[in-house]
Amino acid sequence: MPDYAHLLIERRGPVAIVTMNRPEKANALNYDHLAEIEDAALSFRDDGDTRAVVFAGAGKHFSSGADLTDPSLRRDQPLVLRRRRTRMGGRAIRALMDMDQITIAAWTGAAMGGGACVATALDFRVGGQNCFMCYPEITIGVNLMWWSLPLVTHLAGPSRAKRLVIGGERIGAETLEKWGILDELVAEDAVLERALALANFYASKSPVAAQMIKRSVNAIASALDQSVMHMDFDQNILNQDSDDAEAARTAYLEGREPTFTGN
Repeated sequence: MPDYAHLLIERRGPVAIVTMNRPEKANALNYDHLAEIEDAALSFRDDGDTRAVVFAGAGKHFSSGADLTDPSLRRDQPLVLRRRRTRMGGRAIRALMDMDQITIAAWTGAAMGGGACVATALDFRVGGQNCFMCYPEITIGVNLMWWSLPLVTHLAGPSRAKRLVIGGERIGAETLEKWGILDELVAEDAVLERALALANFYASKSPVAAQMIKRSVNAIASALDQSVMHMDFDQNILNQDSDDAEAARTAYLEGREPTFTGN
């Protein structure tokens, strides 16, 4: 496995730990970071020894989401390139979803926007007492993409997904457990230890049977997802170019509430 600029990978017998390693940016996800996540996830396809993978964030937070300072988000690029680069997040999330190994999020602090997309793409989530989820896309006038709207809907149900994604509400650890987004809630300093224990538990199961069951469950749960989510990045580009999105971005930078016109 290659060395990465934004990821650390450690192996402990049948379990691997993948750590998003941009703590100075609260593990914000730029294009290169997402490309590394995709590459790392795909690299496990030919790894028959690793049976479970824990994903964690370096520092205080799991991930603060998309890095809005990323030059690849420039709106002055040709549309053909914007569409391709905008798909990078979805590619990374799909690669995580398609991993054969059992995957577990060791979730401390924030999982916001794209960070929440990563957490919900995994099989299980162990959260600390101070963890929280928020989808702030609505505050800058754009939709949630990266194939992730179905993921939170499957976990929390339609009404709660709307609260999270339309309302942009910040939801804390106890509620996340109650809603079924967190599988386990533990002390903040015990998150990685518990995630590793869970990983070792699943790694002890018959790998062929476990991986077949995982794929079947995912196929059942996501049977309609591809038919409705294949264009979420195009919706995002359309939203970015709207007057309302510009108003939202300006208001966000100025620390005030935006006024929307529907244009």
